[in-house]
Amino acid sequence: MTEIGAAARRAWIAYLATAVVFLPCDAIWLAVTGPRIYRPALGHLLAEQPDLRAAALFYALYLVGIVAFAVRPAVRDDRPFAAAARGALFGLIAYATYDLTNQATLRGWPWALTAVDLIWGSALSAAAALAARATLRLISGK
Repeated sequence: MTEIGAAARRAWIAYLATAVVFLPCDAIWLAVTGPRIYRPALGHLLAEQPDLRAAALFYALYLVGIVAFAVRPAVRDDRPFAAAARGALFGLIAYATYDLTNQATLRGWPWALTAVDLIWGSALSAAAALAARATLRLISGK
């Protein structure tokens, strides 16, 4: 296998490992916290049904971000726990972009919701990045 082929294979493995952790955890989070936190705080803003195409596009791009900005640098530098730290930072920045923009522009956006989202985005992104890095380490034997 060429070096480019091997790198592409590692990227796909990292992407899939990230997805295996991130997607079900976020689905459970939204199912559990949606009715308890999001609906009471934002019910007047929420659509009856989510736009699944937009959600799919978000998740597809977000997972690329975790791989590109957290997993790949940790692999390159051979620093497994850097994946978690970089994943947490990426999650914090991405979730802050969404929540703080809403905080700044929407009337009645609750600060408590912003805080919960920032913690969740950071923690979940860190866990997904660490899992992807661990998967790559297990597969490669390094």
